[in-house]
Amino acid sequence: MKQWLRTQGGWWLAWLVLTAVGTVWLARAELAQLQQDFETDARIAHRLMSQQVVQYDAVLATLALLEPGDGADRPEQRLPSVYPSILRVQRRERDQAWPDEKQAGALAAAEARSRSERRAELAGLDLAQGRYELVMGATPVSYALEIDLAGSVPWRDWPMDPKRSPVRVSLQRGAQQFVLQPGRMAQADAGGWRFGITKALASPSQPFDLVAERHVGWAELPWRSIAGWAVAAALLLAGLWTAQRQRIARRRAEELLRLGQVARLNALGELSAGLAHELNQPLTAMLANAQAARRLLDEDPPDLATARNAMGQAVEQARRAAGVVGRLRRVIERPEAGGDVKPLVLQEVVRSAMHLLAPEFAQRGVAAQFDATAQAPVRVQAEAVALEQIVHNLLMNALQALDLVPASERRLSVSVGRNGQEGVLTVTDNGRGIAPEAMPRLFEPFFSTREGGLGLGLSLSETLASGMGGSLSAANAAPRGARFTLLLPLVAPSTERMG
Repeated sequence: MKQWLRTQGGWWLAWLVLTAVGTVWLARAELAQLQQDFETDARIAHRLMSQQVVQYDAVLATLALLEPGDGADRPEQRLPSVYPSILRVQRRERDQAWPDEKQAGALAAAEARSRSERRAELAGLDLAQGRYELVMGATPVSYALEIDLAGSVPWRDWPMDPKRSPVRVSLQRGAQQFVLQPGRMAQADAGGWRFGITKALASPSQPFDLVAERHVGWAELPWRSIAGWAVAAALLLAGLWTAQRQRIARRRAEELLRLGQVARLNALGELSAGLAHELNQPLTAMLANAQAARRLLDEDPPDLATARNAMGQAVEQARRAAGVVGRLRRVIERPEAGGDVKPLVLQEVVRSAMHLLAPEFAQRGVAAQFDATAQAPVRVQAEAVALEQIVHNLLMNALQALDLVPASERRLSVSVGRNGQEGVLTVTDNGRGIAPEAMPRLFEPFFSTREGGLGLGLSLSETLASGMGGSLSAANAAPRGARFTLLLPLVAPSTERMG
């Protein structure tokens, strides 16, 4: 269960990391695009407003160059009809005062600055109302334009929808400002991202700053794309997880097939050894009796040819049967267990066997108790395939014993340790245990307490353990169940240091 949680946790962690990386990448890409669009719109708005204020400078400069008319023939009075943003045009002729007495002082001061700087100058500035006066001092006539800022905005060419755009655009000078479009500006504690641009208009006479601001909230992130990325990452990892599980299942099947083939060969070895032992005595007796009969018949003269031929055939068949059994045993006889003995870590062999039998554990609902990291590795001298088969047989016997126990009560524990110069492997289950009458014959060939069993697994395991210089024993566990203990010689310290 812990291994399953670690494995599943790793895949979930990988999905979370991929989702987080994709989310950051998509969010940054979206924010970069929004900022690029914002800066493009802000630059267009700045250019349009700069063109407008520069146009007012040009109008005043043109008026100053024109020959002033008298009475009704004043060309400047036609300007409001041509430029709706020019609300009023005032003129002051030489030695006269400005017509607007309330603004006369401000207009006169602006006129003086204009003559000194030789350019138009601001007179009255009321950005809250969206109006200001622009004065050009000239000879013989000076002019003043009253300009409406709202009417100065070229909405036909404006790059944004002033009612729906989230961008706030305003003209500022000092502490005063005039909002061209309100946009959507969140509170300071609302979170998110803010873009801003401040650029002075291209007219020294009208030193206004165009300020564009944009607030991007969390809701504007590309959540659909992020969700799509998360689903794609989940599908990708699910495919990889499925492929890995298939690869693990294939490897497990191959290992089980290999162990099954070895087990069948070893079982056939046990079977051939038993058959040879059981058939050798009858065949030997048949041969001896046949030879004796032939000798006796040879002493009797009446019609002995047929009897001799028959006995000769019996002798030949007996010899042939013995030869067949002998050849069968030589062909399928189990190789010596100690032929390829090498140092093995007992915990790794147990972990490998439990991995191969994971489907069996899951099918029976058994969670084996085994902690391979609880102690130092136990290195034993053993033959790899033989040790794998022993552990496999012991675990399968324990699982089969637990079939007779309710699923909620099934317990199986595996422990590894040392006892003097021997490594110890213990497999304990809480099944029904071993009957007293079965205990003495438990490791005999062809003896089985399970219906349909061949009775070769434990016998073979005990033979393999003995061939590696170890032993296999069984006992009942308290309060119930069975415990099988495998002892194998530990790796000599000198050999371990050399390895």
